[in-house]
Amino acid sequence: MSNIDTIREFVVENFLFGDSAQLTDEMSFLENGIIDSTGILEMITFLEENYKVKIDDDELVPENLDSLMNISAFLDKKLDGMSVPKEEGK
Repeated sequence: MSNIDTIREFVVENFLFGDSAQLTDEMSFLENGIIDSTGILEMITFLEENYKVKIDDDELVPENLDSLMNISAFLDKKLDGMSVPKEEGK
């Protein structure tokens, strides 16, 4: 299952009560009333526990957490940053 599918499943189960009919990858959680500030805290806990990442306070912005696409792109960057850098020239 891809990151976006896993996150979609979490959102549908926890905030949409199983109704995924109108949830698109680009839909703003906050603008559409899907997730409120308390829900964002739940999302952060879910991401940190499931992906073994640490989300810093300065990363708590809509560009990172306000849609399935934003979260997926943010996670990709976080997970890429956790990989061991390759030595140059090798």
